[in-house]
Amino acid sequence: MIRPRPASVASASATLSRVESLSYNAAGRAAVTRNLARFDARRIDDGSLKHAAVCLILADDGAGDCALLITRRASNLNAHAGQFALPGGRVDAGESAIDAALREAREEINLELEPEAILGRLDDFPTRSGYVITPLVAWAPQGAAMSANPAEVARLYRVHLSEFARPGSPEFVSIPESDRPVIRYPLLDTKIYAPTAAVMYQFMEVAVHGRDTRVAHLEQPVWAWR
Repeated sequence: MIRPRPASVASASATLSRVESLSYNAAGRAAVTRNLARFDARRIDDGSLKHAAVCLILADDGAGDCALLITRRASNLNAHAGQFALPGGRVDAGESAIDAALREAREEINLELEPEAILGRLDDFPTRSGYVITPLVAWAPQGAAMSANPAEVARLYRVHLSEFARPGSPEFVSIPESDRPVIRYPLLDTKIYAPTAAVMYQFMEVAVHGRDTRVAHLEQPVWAWR
């Protein structure tokens, strides 16, 4: 069950109502599954782009509500070291997006998920760095063991969904290099930018609120273009 707060967000997205919680139970899972099933996710079939998959994993926050799992990448990685991210990575030859997302969850946060844990998908998101990301939404079983793999992840966070709908969040900012707005989330004492922020925003809009919101027009910061 999704329990909204009566106040509305005073942000660049003024129509986004604040979320108090999404219950971590059968009703909560059914609500997210239903919202994703009615959403017509767009796929990008472009052979010039490398394919990656990420997993938006809903887990118990310890108090009966849902939390979204976010990682901070290890500082010794060759790419995107120290950045905040969702569990995921490149789709290897012979893999589906689901195969890759489940494998990355296992490798990065030692979380074993069955294919049945996947509740649905969001729009493919093309990045400035030459990837197309397939976002998949998953439900972690009650009591599922998980921990950061220090070779890839410095820390694993469980972020309550209300954190994504605080006043002024997300933020949309302009940059001189593009006429498209850059999206970012003030979370975990930092700013999380697209593509991760764009995927999280569509997750909240579609999977939680049940709104058909697209995010392909949202820009990434210039430092993410390479």
